[in-house]
Amino acid sequence: MKDTQIYNLVKKEEKRQKEGIELIPSENYASAHVRAVLSSYFVNKYSEGYPKKRYYGGNENVDSVEIMAIERAKKLFKVPFANVQPYSGSPANLAVCLATLKPGDTLMGLALIAGGHLTHGHTVSASGAYYKSVQYTLRSKDVYKKEDLFDYDEIRRLAKANKPKLIWVGATAYPLKYNYKKFAEIADEVGAFLVADIAHVAGLIAGGVHPSPVPYVHVVTTTTHKTLRGPRGAMIMVTEKGLKKDPDLGDKINKAVFPGLQGGPHDNQTAAIAVALYEAMSPSFKKYARQIVINSKVLADTLVKGGLKLVGGGSENHLMLVNLTNVLGAGSGIFAQKALDMVGLTLNKNTVPDETLSPFYPSGIRLGTAASTTRGMKEKEMKLIGKKILEMIELMKPYRLPTEKSERKEYIQRFENEMKKNRKVKIIREEVRKLALRFPIP
Repeated sequence: MKDTQIYNLVKKEEKRQKEGIELIPSENYASAHVRAVLSSYFVNKYSEGYPKKRYYGGNENVDSVEIMAIERAKKLFKVPFANVQPYSGSPANLAVCLATLKPGDTLMGLALIAGGHLTHGHTVSASGAYYKSVQYTLRSKDVYKKEDLFDYDEIRRLAKANKPKLIWVGATAYPLKYNYKKFAEIADEVGAFLVADIAHVAGLIAGGVHPSPVPYVHVVTTTTHKTLRGPRGAMIMVTEKGLKKDPDLGDKINKAVFPGLQGGPHDNQTAAIAVALYEAMSPSFKKYARQIVINSKVLADTLVKGGLKLVGGGSENHLMLVNLTNVLGAGSGIFAQKALDMVGLTLNKNTVPDETLSPFYPSGIRLGTAASTTRGMKEKEMKLIGKKILEMIELMKPYRLPTEKSERKEYIQRFENEMKKNRKVKIIREEVRKLALRFPIP
């Protein structure tokens, strides 16, 4: 018996992906090989525990798969320890907290409004609820210049004043390279664990186009589905420096993942991660990673030339963060997200460093080039995409988010209705569709 309702939705999603261009920096296209293993017979198995130490029988093949994934992660990122069982990035980050902290201990992380992640100590996250969280931000001035945006003197002051046991370095919306060495100097001064969350840049590190945190930090966490181009999953790695600080750190990480936070691993996911790591070791992946960065720079430069303000003045990795306040007013990220989605350019609304409104009505948008690069798009296509974004923003200029919250829902609905009827929007949609269809998804 075939579930036609779900299969119809699968076909609709396939059509959406093929006819649109994915610009959300945290999304990518897994290869056919990764997806084939993800839906393999490994989906049927239960494997609580770790290789050679399971609580269930019949795990001889699962053990081989997990060991292979671990060894590939260790080789690719040059680390002595890896755990490949976390279901996703957030539980991986929480597992690190569980392994290194006690409830009530202090941790530090980049504030959400400055591009940080919820799991780095935000109040709505368990990392902020069960631990004392101290949040650092970016520099208060010149955040639109292309230079390191972290205020290391202020981060050092906060660290010395609060004595955190763990400091996070990494972000979900930071467009430049990280100076891991400077963060390490601060963490070492106060005796804190330094944990790098490389979820967004893991593939760029694997491809050799982004600095690796491994020589400087104690622990590395990452998702596997962004620039690494694997299935939705995560890994936790411990460095030589981490084992020197605590020889039992690997065991503590393992226990935090299972049984601390999770039950049996998703063996099909583990197998797919192993395939993604195998692909990331190839020369073609290094070429791919280089092209991501080239594409991101070209797209960012196109937007800047079109009058948009980009945090960090552009992009040094795979993403860019655009402040739309000067062209569309405060809270305009929601307009841009909805309108660009109509023409098949999918990105996400996002807070900006000097945000005046909320994450639900932010003043910026976040976009990236990993997924479009997977499809084979290069500089020429990036310039065209940038041009279409600018054309759409021009159409949005008559609209402004109402200051009265009670008026916003109706106003946004009217905006959507009017944009859908706009002849220029329909023309741009067809132009995007034709471009997308020239570059098949895997």
